[in-house]
Amino acid sequence: MRIARFSAAGTLGFAAVEGNELAVIDTHPFGAISFTGVRLPMADVRLLPPVLPSKVVAIGKNYADHAREMGGEAPAEPVIFLKPSTAVTGPDAAIERPTGVGRVDFEGELAVVVGRLARDVPRETALEVVLGYTCANDVTARDQQLADGQWTRGKGYDSFCPLGPWIETDLDPTDLELTTTVNGAVRQSARTSQMSHDVAALIAHVSRVMTLLPGDVLLTGTPAGIGPLDAGDEVSVTIEGIGTLTNPVVDRG
Repeated sequence: MRIARFSAAGTLGFAAVEGNELAVIDTHPFGAISFTGVRLPMADVRLLPPVLPSKVVAIGKNYADHAREMGGEAPAEPVIFLKPSTAVTGPDAAIERPTGVGRVDFEGELAVVVGRLARDVPRETALEVVLGYTCANDVTARDQQLADGQWTRGKGYDSFCPLGPWIETDLDPTDLELTTTVNGAVRQSARTSQMSHDVAALIAHVSRVMTLLPGDVLLTGTPAGIGPLDAGDEVSVTIEGIGTLTNPVVDRG
């Protein structure tokens, strides 16, 4: 099932994507799903970020080729950092380049959406806590990340975590093609099988550190090929079995 979050005529809600229509879900998708019977044409709705997480937990240097392009090697254990929930934005929403930040980079990633409370989850059962998967862009103010020596400011600006276009619940994350394009030109091309630590291992590791709540998002790292974004660019992250997340880039006023 593909689950979207939408806005239509002043109403916000969740719905299942069925062809060119949305089947509206009663309340939320975290638990048994029931439908209201209302169906909306896709053309009449605006897709929003598929979830509003309490936190976005991200993993750094989880592809060896990206670790090397950043001047290091893939770490033995996953490196965890956080992006604020206020960084989340949705499909077709603008990525805003703040004034004076220097280089702003794209980082296409597979995102995991947590479906139920998870604490100290064993690797063997870790995928049982997953609601589904979506596309993400871990936008980064690279100069600030390097200057600060830690990643909060460079990763945390409003609009620096596009998610979407929806959550795919029926998907094996083991070996998916991931492609990032800027203005139609391919900049990143990889498969999730190239991760140093797979999704189950990441969930087990993170849930030993912090409790994951329904709707929380786990970003699984980006492959090599990162690069800068300028105002007027359009960046797209496409993941096999999910779809494409596209965002324009603007200068923040």
